[in-house]
Amino acid sequence: MIVLILGLFLFLGTHSVRMVAPGLRERVMAHGGERAWMLPYTVISILGLVLIVWGYGLARQEPIVLYAPPMGLRHLALLLMLPVFPLVAAAYAPGHIRAALGHPMLIATILWGGAHLIANGTLADLFLFGGLAGWAAVDWVSSVRHPRKPAAARRPSIRADVVAVLAGLAVYGLFLAGLHRMLFGVSPV
Repeated sequence: MIVLILGLFLFLGTHSVRMVAPGLRERVMAHGGERAWMLPYTVISILGLVLIVWGYGLARQEPIVLYAPPMGLRHLALLLMLPVFPLVAAAYAPGHIRAALGHPMLIATILWGGAHLIANGTLADLFLFGGLAGWAAVDWVSSVRHPRKPAAARRPSIRADVVAVLAGLAVYGLFLAGLHRMLFGVSPV
């Protein structure tokens, strides 16, 4: 469990700099250039992600069960996951979804974490899915309270929304059809 927690600390720590130290990124880049920021940020983030995957795998070998979710909650989790992939796609598409929500990736992460929490009942699940969903909720509130200066943006496009929704639903379908089992060893259905 220590490996998982260390990974979450590193990964979420790097992704929390804007919340806890506003302007640090800009100061580092002004002093040493973009590489001075991106290199350590990327290395620490990747290390954190590797530790999360490894630590979660280790924790699954000897799970500490907190609760056994009933089948109905697993079905609810499938329903909660339905908008997740379209929201992730919308985060990269200049459409009305992104314009209306501001941070569809964070909302997707909250839904993803919440869905996985209600469908899985181990301590490792609580740390992984609860930790990521909780972080995303705090980051979303922080980003609403302290918005970044908007970059020059294109006008929102309905086409971008259609592509995001269709692509997201296609990926969701692939996960249900076997990709989740292939990647994570567990079928969601």
